[in-house]
Amino acid sequence: MTGIKNIIFDFGGVLLNLDRRACVDAFRALGFEKVEDFLGEYSQKDIFRQLETGKITPSEFRKEVRRLIGKPVADQEIDRAWVSFLLDVPEAKRKLLLELRKQYRVFMLSNTNAIHIDYIIPREFEKDGHRLSDYFEKVYYSYQIGLAKPDRAIFDYVLQDANIEARETLMLDDSESNIEAAAAVGMKTYLVKPHEELSFLLNSLNAG
Repeated sequence: MTGIKNIIFDFGGVLLNLDRRACVDAFRALGFEKVEDFLGEYSQKDIFRQLETGKITPSEFRKEVRRLIGKPVADQEIDRAWVSFLLDVPEAKRKLLLELRKQYRVFMLSNTNAIHIDYIIPREFEKDGHRLSDYFEKVYYSYQIGLAKPDRAIFDYVLQDANIEARETLMLDDSESNIEAAAAVGMKTYLVKPHEELSFLLNSLNAG
C-alpha cells in the first residue's frame, strides 16, 4: 500500500450490500419470467446494461420491461422491483469513509443507473447530518459517463478527470474483471470478498 494518495471504491458489493435473489423474485412476481438471464452477480445484460451505460433512459427502460413482461405494469412497480436489489451501507463503512477522507482523496466509481442512485443515495449518505460530499470528493456513475467497468476507458476517464496518478491510486472492487482492468492501467487493487469488513484498510494504508 506504499505511496497511496487516492482511493476509489466500487459501490454495490463493496460498500452497499446487495440481494440479487430478491430482485429476481420481485421481477418474476411482475411476470418477468426470464429476468435472471439479464441480472448477473457483477454485471448486467441487455436493457439493464443499456440503462447503466446511459444508452436508454429510465422511461425507455420501463417501457421495455413492460414489453418483455407482456402486460401493463406501473412505473412504481418496476422501480420497486429494481431497487429491491439494494440493501444498505453498514454504518461501519460510512464511518470508515469519513476517516479515510481525513488522509486520502476518496472517490466512488460505480456501474449503476439513475433509478438506483435516486433511491439509495438519500437513504444511505444523506442522513445523520451528512451529505454525499462528506464521504467522497467526487462520484463517478457509469450511466452519466456513458462507459462501464471493466472498459479501460472508464478508468482512464476517472484518472484524467480527478487529476490523479494511477500508481498512487487504490481501487477496491468485488469483480475480478474490474480489478484486472484497473491493474492494467497501473492502479493498485484489492478484490473485496462478499460482505467483507474493510476496517483493516486504515491500518494497512498507514503501515504502508
